[in-house]
Amino acid sequence: MTNEEFEQLVKQGIDSIPQKFLDKLKNVEICIEDNPTQEELNKAGVKANGLLFGLYQGVPLIKRESYGMVLPDKITIFKNPIEEVNHSPEEIKKAVANTVWHEIAHHFGMDEREVRQAEQKRKK
Repeated sequence: MTNEEFEQLVKQGIDSIPQKFLDKLKNVEICIEDNPTQEELNKAGVKANGLLFGLYQGVPLIKRESYGMVLPDKITIFKNPIEEVNHSPEEIKKAVANTVWHEIAHHFGMDEREVRQAEQKRKK
């Protein structure tokens, strides 16, 4: 898949988030990288040989106080790990959308356990 095609999938994933949540995204940048760095793997608690589809870095909305004049939070979607696990274009599209949703949930303050529980509810 080309970088442009993958970027379109990320945009579609963002567009699939309900507008009421998109309206509340504050000071966050969503970007695409080929692979996570070792530092990013460490931040996510992933072992060196593990896979990481996305990473949220920042201060969740629910924890912001006197918040201003700071760099944007960052959500990174990692192209190569997603493509390594998901082989068909439809699988990749679904994985990208789920990863975007997952990382935006962290921006809103959900921890990993809460995100996983919410994901299970979404799939029903």
